[in-house]
Amino acid sequence: MVDKADLREQFTEAFEGADYPISSPMDLVPALPNGPSTKFESGDFSMTAMELNTKLSGDFPYDDVESFVDDVMTDLEDQDLI
Repeated sequence: MVDKADLREQFTEAFEGADYPISSPMDLVPALPNGPSTKFESGDFSMTAMELNTKLSGDFPYDDVESFVDDVMTDLEDQDLI
């Protein structure tokens, strides 16, 4: 089972170092510890940042990490991935 709070924390930690506002997923890459291959895992959920990008609705721009992570979580929940 996915621990959504843990996953949210992983996303926040990985993406908080980006230079906000961000206007595309490419703006996030420099902040990621392992670039596009940064992996997020919780329970039976495992996805790299590159894979995650294919699942997002892409409502850019984002002014802060909280609003970006909120949308990431919503997109994953809407697709029954978490």
